[in-house]
Amino acid sequence: MEKSFYELWKLGINFIKTKIFFPKARLIRFPFDIRGKKFIKFGKNFTTGTGCRIEAYSFQDKNIRNKNIPQLIIGNNVQINDYVHLACANSLIIEDNVLIASKVYISDLNHGNYSFSNDLEHSNPEELAKERKIFTKPVKICENVWLGENVSVLSGTVIGKNSIIGANSVVSKNIPENCIAVGNPAKVIKKYNFETKKWEKV
Repeated sequence: MEKSFYELWKLGINFIKTKIFFPKARLIRFPFDIRGKKFIKFGKNFTTGTGCRIEAYSFQDKNIRNKNIPQLIIGNNVQINDYVHLACANSLIIEDNVLIASKVYISDLNHGNYSFSNDLEHSNPEELAKERKIFTKPVKICENVWLGENVSVLSGTVIGKNSIIGANSVVSKNIPENCIAVGNPAKVIKKYNFETKKWEKV
């Protein structure tokens, strides 16, 4: 189907705005919400859908008495589709050639600590949620990963290179490379066998 004049006009406007505000990017589809830009590094040929939100938070740590310096890195040839939300308060790295479908959420932070670990102070449920201390754990999406529609990637996780995360999955633990993982929480269901050249059930 041929694109309408309006679609071509809108694409042209987005392309011009991309080259003005994000010269290394391939195409940014506006509206595009970016917060904490000085903490965000974009690689070459970055492409987005519409309505994406990318933010890096700097906050005061009362224990250390200084501000954190978040680091959100997006590699080369990364494509994210409509309404993707990336949030970083420590370290969120997306390596080269990652493909992210629409409505995906990736974050390295939590309002409060609810882990099974006793190493850190746990959050009190009576404390106002918005006032709970920010806890962070680094997130890394390795090269050539594909995240399906509505996937959530939570703090403290690594997704190995070439892996695929199925639609509506929640990644709360590390996923090895060359795997397919689905579900909530996401579990590996297939792994690629380079000898047989087939995706095999795990």
